[in-house]
Amino acid sequence: MSEDLIQYDTLIENALRDVVHNAMEKVVQLGLPGEHHFYISFLTDDEGVDIPEHLKEKYKGEMTIVLQHQFFGLTVTKEGFSVILSFNNVKERLTVPFAAITTFADPSVNFALQFQASPLESDIGKDTGKAPEDDSGEKKEEEKRGEVISLDKFRKK
Repeated sequence: MSEDLIQYDTLIENALRDVVHNAMEKVVQLGLPGEHHFYISFLTDDEGVDIPEHLKEKYKGEMTIVLQHQFFGLTVTKEGFSVILSFNNVKERLTVPFAAITTFADPSVNFALQFQASPLESDIGKDTGKAPEDDSGEKKEEEKRGEVISLDKFRKK
């Protein structure tokens, strides 16, 4: 077999990141319709990620956020998104490039994308830790305030 000089895996990754971009653009324009909501995991140390230092320290490597009930000021650019979430009743702005996203899910319609952990043209892919898991099965009030949760319960085993 010959070497993949076209880099199909990179082309696919970029196309899937466009799906994330387009879905978030719709939310900016129309709001979250119906029961749709997003779980977004991203690499906290990736280039272009701008989050408060205390969150970077608490979630070394990878963090998951939920865009559902209380999020503010969502903006989307070609490169990424910015959103304000509440952590312990303090509003914080997070800026995340699409290249830093490791997982994007909308559990309301059983949709999820998982991105390769290996470096792509965008130089993503540090192997890192994860946010704590909440597998109680109950919706907690903290999740509505920007609680960081794990996506492990949504991944197929």
